[in-house]
Amino acid sequence: MKLSSFDEWSPLREVIVGSARNYISHERELSFDLFFHDNLVRTEWYYPRLSASGASAQARPGQQPIKQRYVEELCEDIEGLVATLESLSVKVHRPMDLDAATPNVQTPAWSASVVPPLNVRDNTLILGDEIIETSPMVRSRYFETQFLKPVFADYFRKGARWTVMPRPLMTDASFDPSYADSNAGGPTEPVTDPQAHPYDVGYEMMFDGAQCLRLGRDIVANISTANHALAVDWLERHVEGRFRIHRVHRLSDSHIDSMVLALRPGLLLVRSKEVLDFLPEPLRKWDIVVPPPPRENNFPRYEDDDLILTSPYIDLNVLSVSPDTVLVNEACPDLARVLERHGFTVVPVRHRHRRLFGGGFHCFTLDTVRDGGPEDYLG
Repeated sequence: MKLSSFDEWSPLREVIVGSARNYISHERELSFDLFFHDNLVRTEWYYPRLSASGASAQARPGQQPIKQRYVEELCEDIEGLVATLESLSVKVHRPMDLDAATPNVQTPAWSASVVPPLNVRDNTLILGDEIIETSPMVRSRYFETQFLKPVFADYFRKGARWTVMPRPLMTDASFDPSYADSNAGGPTEPVTDPQAHPYDVGYEMMFDGAQCLRLGRDIVANISTANHALAVDWLERHVEGRFRIHRVHRLSDSHIDSMVLALRPGLLLVRSKEVLDFLPEPLRKWDIVVPPPPRENNFPRYEDDDLILTSPYIDLNVLSVSPDTVLVNEACPDLARVLERHGFTVVPVRHRHRRLFGGGFHCFTLDTVRDGGPEDYLG
């Protein structure tokens, strides 16, 4: 089929599901810590930051190994997600796997450990018949969309537009640390120690597709830093006349798909009622589903040297297959019951280590063909 995806809920026909093969480590450096800073804190629900002593002698400075049993179980769960989608008559595309012989990525300004194309929602935004590769925010993911190139090229041959947002140099001076430094969040340790570099150009555009809520011809875009604002300026000019951009400010640090998702026209899944205060006025009139708070026993127990990257609300990151069918983590029966009371068919799918790998079902997928079009849902 031709690329066509305008919203988050209409019947899903084709989707890309990410890959975790050869996931070895996280690399603790400035871009990583700024991105995940909200969860690199110590409370009863979070776990300590991994100490340097946890790294092997062969590891790069700041590289934090991941126990391979978690990667193996994650790969099992992803294959289960693929099987579930296929059983629902959805065509599943897969990215190329990360080759084990490709340990690092490098640009003229820096090098970083490479990670596989797992959270494919992040670095690509699908708007109707257009693929937009967004400007990355984490150095280790700089070339991630290259793993999706065979899929994108096939859609291009079938008529899709294919655009790449300007690529940042990503020196330390490129990052706006104001959100991480503000009361909106904050790490337990300073993450800002910018080093001067010959390629410094000041703040640059950086933005993820998961910062957007797609509603037909309308796009709600979350802005928390100068990096995001520059990218949304670019996006607004790029789609002028085709889509309307609605800016929201500091709804979260970046991604909003564990804060708010549209389940069907007129109904939002939100973390709390307070989320509505951030949204455009027309969306505040939609009905909302507020699930019960997550329970601590919904999650595996980890050791102190396991790095937790997401909040306990990651399981709000559901995937709609149609306006009445939703994929939900099988570890969340309370969320499933609430959705069932609102008339949804809930399909439970196993996903154990979502907090270690920074994503739920919405993050792991990139819907490329849905039945919906550029309808006007906001008036």
